[in-house]
Amino acid sequence: MARWSPLLTWIGLLGLCAAYLQGGLNKLLDYPGAVAEAAHFALPLPPVTAALTIALELGASLLILTGRWRWLGALALAAFTLAASFIANRYWDLPPGHERFMTANAFYEHLGLVGAFLLVAVWDKNHAR
Repeated sequence: MARWSPLLTWIGLLGLCAAYLQGGLNKLLDYPGAVAEAAHFALPLPPVTAALTIALELGASLLILTGRWRWLGALALAAFTLAASFIANRYWDLPPGHERFMTANAFYEHLGLVGAFLLVAVWDKNHAR
């Protein structure tokens, strides 16, 4: 198992970053759509917010996957995901029903991603010594 460990670790990190790579690339390829999404959530300066989101999603993912400042990339995506969850998955504002149920699921799934990124950051800092 030890000889497979680096490959399995990288595949695991790729899976963890997959949504951010896909999201960043989609926003990059459809920048007007990314700006519209930022405007939809009433974020300030939607064109700037969209550009910063693209840079964060792709840049932090690359830090994690390359191992260069992996801990920093993981902390950045943890903070981004936590903030995005409170902005986009406000299930407590929805009436009971299917939409609230699905939005609550998404909120707690995102909290799981936050936890995973925090574990990656701790793991990386502990193994960098």
